[in-house]
Amino acid sequence: MPMAAAMKETSQLPVVLVGRANVGKSALFYRLTGQYVTVSNYPGTTVEVVRELVARDGRQFNVVDTPGCSSLIPLSEDEVVTRRILMESPVQNVLHVVDAKNLAGSLPMTFELLEGGWPLLLVLNLMDEAKKAGLSPDLALLEKELGVPVAPTTAVTGAGAEVVLRFLPLQRRGGTFPFRYEARIEQSLQNLSGLLLGEYPLAVRGLALLLLQGDEDALAWMREKEGPRVAAIESEINGLKFLYNRPLSLVIAMARAQAARRLAGLVLKSPEGVGSPARKSWWGEALSRPLLGWPALAGLLLATYLLVGVFGAGVVVDFLEKNFNRFISPPATRLVTAWVPWTPLHSLIVGEFGIITLAVRYAAALVLPLVTLFFLVFAVIEDSGYLPRLSMLIDRLFKTMGLSGKAVIPMVLGFGCDTMATMTTRTLPTLRERVLATLLLSLAIPCSAQLGVMLALFAGVPGVFSWWAAVLCLVFLAVGWLGARVIPGKTAVFYLEIPPLRRPRLSNVLVKTYHRVRWYWKEVFPLFVFASIMLWTGQQTGLFELSLKALVFPARWLGLPDGMARVFLFGFFRRDYGSAGLYDMVKAHLLTRPQLLVASVTLTLFLPCIAQFLITMKERGTRMGLAVNATVVVLAFGIGFLLQGAAPWLLK
Repeated sequence: MPMAAAMKETSQLPVVLVGRANVGKSALFYRLTGQYVTVSNYPGTTVEVVRELVARDGRQFNVVDTPGCSSLIPLSEDEVVTRRILMESPVQNVLHVVDAKNLAGSLPMTFELLEGGWPLLLVLNLMDEAKKAGLSPDLALLEKELGVPVAPTTAVTGAGAEVVLRFLPLQRRGGTFPFRYEARIEQSLQNLSGLLLGEYPLAVRGLALLLLQGDEDALAWMREKEGPRVAAIESEINGLKFLYNRPLSLVIAMARAQAARRLAGLVLKSPEGVGSPARKSWWGEALSRPLLGWPALAGLLLATYLLVGVFGAGVVVDFLEKNFNRFISPPATRLVTAWVPWTPLHSLIVGEFGIITLAVRYAAALVLPLVTLFFLVFAVIEDSGYLPRLSMLIDRLFKTMGLSGKAVIPMVLGFGCDTMATMTTRTLPTLRERVLATLLLSLAIPCSAQLGVMLALFAGVPGVFSWWAAVLCLVFLAVGWLGARVIPGKTAVFYLEIPPLRRPRLSNVLVKTYHRVRWYWKEVFPLFVFASIMLWTGQQTGLFELSLKALVFPARWLGLPDGMARVFLFGFFRRDYGSAGLYDMVKAHLLTRPQLLVASVTLTLFLPCIAQFLITMKERGTRMGLAVNATVVVLAFGIGFLLQGAAPWLLK
């Protein structure tokens, strides 16, 4: 049995979960608190720092779930946030969550946390997968070598989660460490310990190691606090650097990695003849390679379209909308007409743009079933371990557009709901990537509601769909490539730990889907209500008609009928409404095939729905949000104009 930390009464114990991506931090957070975070096998899916107060056995725990982090020397903004929490908060209990199968990959950060002096509990998660792989960690030996308690868990099932809290509060370490660096570095650490006399948020040994590695924050702290000793400290650091022909950060990292491999080799016992993990890794490797990866992705997209676009947008939405219009709208209209005295308020509640007849119907009967099915599919592929492989597959392509493989999350989510996908861009590691991803989502990724109507529209018009899809792909790649060269900043380093392929757990899939649907209703539904009020206001004030008149001019500029002005305006408030208006024009034979190609491409590229528009302003700020949406309008009409001349030739 792992040794327990000494217990003491504390009114509210801070508990910080840290660890690499894909090790189950968020799953453990859910098991400890009962609150759900975006649990995923993909790095960076902890959307924000989540805090929850938990009461257990008469004690309160303030549990914090942090973004994935593999080192105290940050390589991304996610890691900057995690380190900031460790450095700036009065942290008394750090739970370092690691993958039981891959101790060698996580132990270097364990060493950093020990050197930094934080009270530490090592949580050995994914024990079920370790056993399946034939690995049996020696917990007693690991505790002895590290000098900290170890808790084995399987967070996805909850096994061991409650035991974790029994170790708290944790004790701070003394001056012993699980390994020593070579003599020259140890001597320099000792010298620096005698010079660093200021107060810092971590132990002197940890600070000295950050200084030797050239960490800018650590250097700034030292120069601020050490006064006359700064010159001697910098002289010590530079003197040690002179003795090596490699950067000290590399020397220190290699020493930790070597010590981690040695310790993992001692602790992890594997019986001979275990072959199944190798077979599984072959499939996992193949899915991240073009030969099998692209056909697998094509199959996944087809299956998603059949479920969301055909079954969801066709069968489920039709059923819900018919019953809404039959059982909810008429009684609501009668009730409002009878009890609301002011006639203009009737149209606000149950009119063409009414809160009930438009916002509630759209949110509950049209979009909710689509995003629910998409969330369900996404939870399955997420829980299987496929997403990191997809990230590896498309990373090289995305790099040409200033993005990394991490951007696969919002891009894939965009085909379900662009509004929700725009919110998830906050998980991307740099501001540059977040702006680029937001622009591409607003411009070239049709949501499932719009896509379903557009595909129904193209079904009766041969040849248009293939060119529509080709133009959208070309625009996506070209705008991404150009944006990467215009928007300042660097692409973040892309690294991730690839988890094994897993059979999705039904309980995980359902919990993820439930909490995402709850998020949708909480975050997005109010925006639909706001859009309904704006439409009603525009109708009452005459701004709606003025907007229609203004949009007639770009429609004529594109060689399209004046009726396209209404389609564009409705497309801004509701993407599928705009597509439905285009559908009606096709059925009425108001558009030729070349005009349909121009209209469908321009409408798809045109401003996103008002919910996504508002989320873009919220996530990127008013100034940047307006700049993104203005760029979208210019590109949409510009590309439509260019396509006007080419469409007759393309559709010969």
